[in-house]
Amino acid sequence: MLIKDIPAALQKLSAAGVYRHVADFRMITPTLAESPSGERFIVFNSNNYLGLTHRKEVIEAAEKALQYGTGSGGARLTSGSSFEISRLEKHFARFRGSEDALVFNTGYMTNLGVLFALASKDDVIFSDALNHASIIDGCRISRAKVVVYPHADAEALEKLLKENPTDGQRFIVTDGVFSMDGDIAPLPDLARLRDEYHAFLITDEAHAAGVIGRTGRGTGEYFGNPKLSDLTVGTLSKTLASEGGCAASSKDVIEFLRNRSRPFIFSTAISPSTATAADAALTILENEGGSLMERLGRNVAFMRKTLTEAGLPVVPGETAIIPVILGDPEKAVMLAAKCREQHILLSAIRPPSVPAGTSRIRLTVTAAHTEEELSRASETIIRAFREEL
Repeated sequence: MLIKDIPAALQKLSAAGVYRHVADFRMITPTLAESPSGERFIVFNSNNYLGLTHRKEVIEAAEKALQYGTGSGGARLTSGSSFEISRLEKHFARFRGSEDALVFNTGYMTNLGVLFALASKDDVIFSDALNHASIIDGCRISRAKVVVYPHADAEALEKLLKENPTDGQRFIVTDGVFSMDGDIAPLPDLARLRDEYHAFLITDEAHAAGVIGRTGRGTGEYFGNPKLSDLTVGTLSKTLASEGGCAASSKDVIEFLRNRSRPFIFSTAISPSTATAADAALTILENEGGSLMERLGRNVAFMRKTLTEAGLPVVPGETAIIPVILGDPEKAVMLAAKCREQHILLSAIRPPSVPAGTSRIRLTVTAAHTEEELSRASETIIRAFREEL
C-alpha cells in the first residue's frame, strides 16, 4: 500500500463498520475496570479466567522478584536467563507432562516461533480454518505448504492428508478451545490421524488451560489423555495472570527451538517478576484448580442458560467464551455500546477477527464474577438486545 492511500483505507474501514479504537481502562479488581474519568465498569471481555491477576500470592511473588530489576536486559542466549524464567519452564513442563518447555514473550510469538522453526519448505501444515491469527501467521512465515481444513472436521482433514503426500513432515495444528466460537477441537480424532499419517500434532491451549479438563490441563485432559498432542502452546497471559507464552514438548524439540526459533533468539526475555507471577499462578492452579474451575463452570452455565432462554442467538458450548451472533458489524458495535452505557464491558467482534456475516458480541465469564455481576450483565445484555435489534 502506498502511504498516501492510508487515509482512504481508514475511511473504507469506517464505512464497513470495522474501524477500531483503543479504550483506556485500569483493572482495579479481576472483574472491575476504571476509566481515566473514574467511571467503573463490570468487565466481560477479559481472559483472566480464574481471576488470579489480583491474587495476593501472585502479586507478592511478582513484587519480591522486582529486587532483580524491572526488566531482563537482554535476550537469553546472549545475556543469560534469570533463574525465575528457567524455574517457570521446568514447572510448566511438569504441569504439561512434557520433558521440557520454552518461554516466549507472548503467546502470539510462541506460535510464530514454533511453526517458523519446525516447518520448512518440504513440509505440509494442515491448519484448522478457525485457528487463531498467530497460528495463521506462523503458517505463512514457515515456508511450508499450508492446507486449511474445514473447521473441526476430521473427515475432511483425512481426505486432505491423503491428497497431499510429502517426503517431508506433516504437521496438524489446531486451537484446543477456539478463541471466537469457544468450541473444543476434536483432539482424539486429530491424534488418530496424526498416528495414521505420521504427522506431528500441535495444540494451542491458550483458552483451554484452567478452563477445561479435570485439573485444568486443557483439551487433552478434557478427552481423558493429557498427552494427546506432541507439542502444546500455552499463554501466561490468561489463566496464568501474567504475560508471555510457553511451548512444551520433548527435550529434543524444545532444544531445537532454543537454537532455531528466531522470535525466541532475538527477543529480550520477559522480566523476572513477570515469570514469577506466572509461576505463582500455576501453583494456585495446581492446588486450587478444582474449586476455581467449579466456580467458573457455575458462572458460565448461568450466563449461557440465561441468555439462551431469553432468545439470544448464543453459540452452544461449555467453555468460558460465549458468542452471541448478530451478523451485521454495526449491530454488534451498537449492542456493545448500549451495554457500555450501563457500565458493562464486552467485545464487539467483527471481520477480520471473524468471517463476514458472523459479527457478534463475545462475552468471557470468569470464576471471579459474582452472582450480582452476572445477573446485572445478563439483564443489561438482554434489554439492549431487545431494544436495539
